[in-house]
Amino acid sequence: MTDVMDLLQPHIRRLEMYQGVDPMEVLAERAGIPPDKVIRLNGNENPYGPSPRVMEALGSYKLYNLYPDAEQRRLREALSDYLGIGPEYIVAGNGSDEIIDLTLRMFLGPGEKIIDPAPTFGMYAVCARICGGEVVTVPRDESFEIDLEATQLALDSRTKAILFASPNNPTGNIAPEWQVRRLLEMGILVVVDETYYEFCGQTVLPLVQEYSNLMVLRTFSKWAGLAGLRIGLGVMHPEVARVMINIKPPYNVNLAAEIAFLASIEGREGLMERVRAIVVERERMFSLLSSLPGLRPWPSQANFILCQFPQGKGKDVYEGLARRGIFLRYFSNPRLRDFVRTSVGLPHETDALIEALNIILRE
Repeated sequence: MTDVMDLLQPHIRRLEMYQGVDPMEVLAERAGIPPDKVIRLNGNENPYGPSPRVMEALGSYKLYNLYPDAEQRRLREALSDYLGIGPEYIVAGNGSDEIIDLTLRMFLGPGEKIIDPAPTFGMYAVCARICGGEVVTVPRDESFEIDLEATQLALDSRTKAILFASPNNPTGNIAPEWQVRRLLEMGILVVVDETYYEFCGQTVLPLVQEYSNLMVLRTFSKWAGLAGLRIGLGVMHPEVARVMINIKPPYNVNLAAEIAFLASIEGREGLMERVRAIVVERERMFSLLSSLPGLRPWPSQANFILCQFPQGKGKDVYEGLARRGIFLRYFSNPRLRDFVRTSVGLPHETDALIEALNIILRE
């Protein structure tokens, strides 16, 4: 009898998948506490949730029995108004993850390469490998800045793209415009993932009209609290956008996500107040973390902070917090073996984290 697994593509059988965050119930069971006692700071989620307008809009909408618009007309017009760029530049996705996947399926063939300025968001490498592509890791420098000289040296005729987040995940630093321009001049596709833009206000989006090989990603998961509804977008050259519209699943953004997005845009002032509260809490958290012995927090322009612990202590701290019902993000990447990333949560969650770290670091 044929083993169906033998029919899989070999590179898919070997694939190491991206590890998402576990749901609250699983975390609670792991810590042996009720779900409402879990402090979940591992997903960079918005602790304040979506706009109140979202609940009202989702409950009052009557046409969920109809398919969404495959051309995303109303969605793209609203995004155009929000972003200040023509709708012909925009494609919406089932989260920005889908835009990453579509982009690499469009540009990357088997055996072709992307540059991975590690550490950065893991989905870029995963999506590239799903396409049969090769991931060329170019480590960031000691300050977690992109190494431009090493990137240039890594390019060859099979190199198609470089993808990275700005602010970068998990390091929290921004790729300045001059750096992005240098990358664009290397003649490859440059995808700048601005998932955390609203927490810093710095963007290279205007450069899309200057460079046809630039793509900028955004999402409503973080600042607007819509992580569970999955809506993101890409801003790109109009000809590239038209190809992406043609190859995407026709109804990739569901109506609930579209309605929630439109309600969020209407309530953006209230949402931005919450963003400002998260930024204030980020600075308070950074100050408190800086006071702990043996811990180095890295400055961040996002809604998380990367924490460096003494050699060999990173995983121990992560597991010690998990036993107390506080869940952060640990990375298997050798460069980050002594690091843990914490999202910025509510003030009482910060206080609980600092209290627990005080105990663990003195054990």
